[in-house]
Order: sequence, then structure tokens, then C-alpha cells
Amino acid sequence: MNKFDDIRPFYDSEIPAAMARIAESEHFPLLAQYVYPGQDIEKVKQLLRQFTNVYDFQHEVMRCVSEQVIARSITHFTFDGIEALDPQKRYLFVSNHRDIMLDACLLQYALWQCGHETTEITFGANLMSSPLVIDIGKANKMFRVERGGTPREFYHSSMHLSEYIRHCITEKHQSVWIAQRNGRTKEGIDQTDQGIIKMFGMSRPKQPVEALSELNIVPVSISYEWESCDLLKARELYLSRGTKYVKQPGEDLNSILTGIMQPKGAVHITFCPIITADELQELAVAPGCEGGSSDYHRAVAHLIDQRINSAYRLSPNNYIAYDLLEGGDTYADRYTDEQRQAFEQHVAKVGTLGISDTEALRHILLGIYANPIKSKKA
Repeated sequence: MNKFDDIRPFYDSEIPAAMARIAESEHFPLLAQYVYPGQDIEKVKQLLRQFTNVYDFQHEVMRCVSEQVIARSITHFTFDGIEALDPQKRYLFVSNHRDIMLDACLLQYALWQCGHETTEITFGANLMSSPLVIDIGKANKMFRVERGGTPREFYHSSMHLSEYIRHCITEKHQSVWIAQRNGRTKEGIDQTDQGIIKMFGMSRPKQPVEALSELNIVPVSISYEWESCDLLKARELYLSRGTKYVKQPGEDLNSILTGIMQPKGAVHITFCPIITADELQELAVAPGCEGGSSDYHRAVAHLIDQRINSAYRLSPNNYIAYDLLEGGDTYADRYTDEQRQAFEQHVAKVGTLGISDTEALRHILLGIYANPIKSKKA
């Protein structure tokens, strides 16, 4: 057994069997209709069974998924900053996280369009809810990330993850995508968990600067004009007040499907400047940051946050939400009356969430859109 067999994606040799299982899934006709609209299901099955490696699956299926999402639910998809990256070099892309599937999916599409190899993708164990999801995920270069457990279990899973990420970049010569925090941001605040930075360095604990610099960390900022699953997020934030929120069976799948289908308006990805060894060294010698301390991890996380929040592309919805929340017209020159009316009509949909306190829900939803402005100001 390979050391990482418990979490790694599929090898090419495992693809044919996975394709056969996907083709025979009861959910396959629905998936095929979305990815290849109007095509005969049996022909799509035949196409799938011809794939013998990961590249074929990503190029012929996942590329088509991205193109369908863009065509059906995104008005403009743009990206910048990728011209500063070397296609022959491998990176650790640390991204803000707004949608369970699309953040990584659209980033892969941008890389593919510019001649870069796609990345391996972190995939929460909680999302591996069915054999079909596991087969599609592992065929799409996704690797398993364990969450929770006892402190001892969490330490070992974090070390294992750290070792695998370093193995990917320095030995497999594969880039990696990971979210800046555990789970999506719900409140519209993109903030890197310093524990993620600590995890990166666990596999080289005695060399805090080299441990991070050899990973070639590139912060990534993804901006949605219409926040993915915004109403569902507002509901969850409301129900989380004063108590731990417990997800219902199928809730993650519903979020994935909602994120894919709902209109997203303009979507933009910025590949921010790489975190350099000189920057890491400067942080490492600051008072309190010596030896890879918590202050050092916090400082690196803050540097990533600065890049992500500075690059976040604000839309009229953000400015409208800020003015509605603050009861003013600070940004009235950034949107039209028609745009404000459309946004207010959307906000009124909180009345469909089955919760009587619609004013609290409205305040939460406005905050989701207004908080990126506050993050930029900070």
C-alpha cells in the first residue's frame, strides 16, 4: 500500500472501473442530461467507458461541466493574474471559499484555458456521502480531508494532510487547491484560519520559512456578483444563533446543486501574487514570530487575507447592501435604481425561508453582501 492510499485521488489505472460504476449509477441520466444536453444517454455511457485516465475525464467531462455552468448561470466569467504564474511550476492555491464545488471547479477551468495543468483538490470527508460522489470526486483529482475526531486523531490527520500536500507539490509535481478555512464562509467574510497555515508547516516543523516557501503559496480571490446559496446561508446563520447548527441529511448535496443552478451574475477569479520566501522571512523574524509560533502562523494568514480581500471584485449588489444596512447612500454612485430594485426584490425572498423573523434574516443577508466592503476597508 502507498502511504497515502487512504486519501489520494484515483490513479489512471483505476479510472476504467470508476467510469463503469458512474455509468451504471441510477443518477447518471440526470447528470448526463446536464453535462451533455440533448445527447443519447447510451452514447454518453459509451463515451464514459472509453476513458482510461484522469486527463480524459477532466477534459471531456469536468470541462463540459464548467462550460455548462458558465453558459447557464454566469453572465461573465473572467480571471486575471495567471500570467504571472509559470505553467511548469507547481503551486498551493489558497482560496476564499464561497461555493462547495464551483470555487475549485472554475479555477480548474481557468488553469486549463491558459495551458496550466489542473490541481489536486481538497475534498471534505463529510461530502463523500455516496459511492457516486466518491467516484466522481476521486476521478477529478480530489483527495480526502478528515475533519473532527479526538485531539489525537485530529493531530494525526492534520500531519497526514500536510505530508500529502508537500508530497503532491515537491514529488508528484501536482499543484493543490485548498480553501482558506474549514468550510465555506457563510457571512461574507473571507478570513484565513491560522490553523491551516500551521498544518502546512507540520511536515517540516524545524524550518518554518522553508516549510511554506517550497509550497509556492498563491492566494486566490473568487468573487460572485450573486453570492452562492445566499438564502440558504442566511437561514443557517439565523438558526446557528446561540446554538450549534446541525445539518440535515442531504443538505450538502442541496447546497451543491443550488450553487450550480442558481444565477450567479458576473464571476471573477484573481490569482494573487505568490507569497515569497523574503516575505515569509520578514514575518518570521518579527517579535513573537520566531520558530514558527502561533504569531507567525497568524501573520502569514493575515498576509493571505490582505491579498484575497484587496483582489475581491465588488459588484453593485455589495454597494447596495452596504447602503441598505447602514441606512445611507454612501455608494449611490456605484449602482442604478434598477439594480437596487432588483436586489431588494431578491432580499425579499427571505420571506420564503419558513422563518417568521424576516427582519433578522434580511439583516443577515445584507451583511453577507456588505461584509466584503468592510473587509476591504479594514
